[in-house]
Amino acid sequence: MHEDLAEEVGVFDFDEFADHLVDQGMLVSPSQLHGCLCGVLCAGAPTEAEYGLDALSQALDIVMHGELASRIMQLYTVTEVALKDEEFTFLPLLPDDDEEIGLRTSALASWCDGFMSGFAYVIAGDEATAAALSQDTGEVLKDVAAMAQAHADDESEEDAEDSYIELVEYLRAAVVNVFLDSLATTEDTEVSSETGRLLH
Repeated sequence: MHEDLAEEVGVFDFDEFADHLVDQGMLVSPSQLHGCLCGVLCAGAPTEAEYGLDALSQALDIVMHGELASRIMQLYTVTEVALKDEEFTFLPLLPDDDEEIGLRTSALASWCDGFMSGFAYVIAGDEATAAALSQDTGEVLKDVAAMAQAHADDESEEDAEDSYIELVEYLRAAVVNVFLDSLATTEDTEVSSETGRLLH
């Protein structure tokens, strides 16, 4: 995600996003929403903004409207750009680093939970897509599912901070790799389908 694009849409501020959710009476975390959108994209879903909004609503069983719905669609679009960015600028939507480590760790867990929900929504009932998942993607999904249980209660603050940073960096790389793997699989499928049509 290029910085000017992020500033233009103004959707990557955690607190601002949280305010929109509170205004609509929702208890869901901004991190869970972003994680869900990333899961949808990483499962090979269409990149149209309207699809992202609908998929998130279905996966998390929530209804969004007005300004929040608009921001969600912007976030979906910008996230797709970030996942494709060769400069590796993708970042999960999490609280600022000056927030208490327990809060940030909880948000990270919520992000991972949302990711699993979004990914599962897209591949549910799609045996072909599920069968096409690479071994690396399968391992990442296991890791993300485990990270959804993350907490900082059993560590000193310094150790918890180090663990948090390590998990975030792993998550950034892992999610981008899953997205690119899914993108390559989708493109291969489209080429095979086109070849099949030409041969008949």
